[in-house]
Amino acid sequence: MATARKLADETHSNLPFAYRHYGPDELKEVLRKMYLIRRFEEGAEDSYMRGLIHGTMHLSIGQEASAMGICMPLTAEDQITSTHRGHGHCIAKGADVKRMFAEFFGKTTGYCKGRGGSMHIADVSMGNLGANGIVAGGIPIAVGAALSAKKLKNGKVVVSFFGDGANNEGAFHEALNMASIWKLPVIFVCENNGYGMSTSTARSTAVKNIADRAAAYSMPGVIVNGNIFSEVAEASHAAVERARAGEGPTLIESKTYRYRGHSKSDRNRYRSKEEIEDWISNRDPIMLFEADLKEFGIIDDKGIEAIREAVRAEIEAGIEFAKASPSPDTADLQEFVYTEPA
Repeated sequence: MATARKLADETHSNLPFAYRHYGPDELKEVLRKMYLIRRFEEGAEDSYMRGLIHGTMHLSIGQEASAMGICMPLTAEDQITSTHRGHGHCIAKGADVKRMFAEFFGKTTGYCKGRGGSMHIADVSMGNLGANGIVAGGIPIAVGAALSAKKLKNGKVVVSFFGDGANNEGAFHEALNMASIWKLPVIFVCENNGYGMSTSTARSTAVKNIADRAAAYSMPGVIVNGNIFSEVAEASHAAVERARAGEGPTLIESKTYRYRGHSKSDRNRYRSKEEIEDWISNRDPIMLFEADLKEFGIIDDKGIEAIREAVRAEIEAGIEFAKASPSPDTADLQEFVYTEPA
């Protein structure tokens, strides 16, 4: 089997970015994590339907390539802020699905000891500063983290994930302006899946492309197909290099699609079945990535099936871990709610 690096030597720039820049083992790991994200979301959804999880959740099924592509150039020390639809970002940044499921189930073994639940998972040890249930809430937090990184000269880059709805919030505009003025090492990533709760971006946003708004803040605005891993990774790589070089922020618009409704309460009546099926059948990010890996001789059907089976077992073990973990004691109700002072 030819390797990606050998192919890159033979065909030079004819290969897409990811297949020139990353080795076969790295690309197989990307596929594994994309499957891990999807199966985690499906496992969470199934657990909810069985009454094991209460409240709501916002699933990112269909957006796996966006999360993985953006996080691929990041180090463990680099930081991210996330959104209510943040499970994929968390996994892409290196989280353990056992502890994520435990957090979902409200157990003490969860990342936030069961206090955060679906919308507030954080893994500071891997640079995940936390998801945020407030639309655009994570954007100014990322700017603050980037300002800290610049002042401390520690070389960290910060990525702020947010959805298309956040680009119409005041926090978005203020944060981009401040980041540009101070040339902060922050990357703003808008995962534009086409809809807010029930309103399309065409009806809610004055500009055709959210990336067009970057020009107002004197930073690059980049549009990528969020369902093609290599496109996303290439844009992220360039933005990370720019940030590390002290050249300031970048706005990346990753155009993607969510297969499920906005949340579990969304009856999903504002989209046609035909539209959803077209994305699933023709533009699925995992399907597209697998096709590339097979075309370039990086993996075969047997290898893909082995990854699927390993992920299935990991998800099953994660759910069992969460079910068996202890629930919080009511006597500790006020504990672990705030961060400890430094």
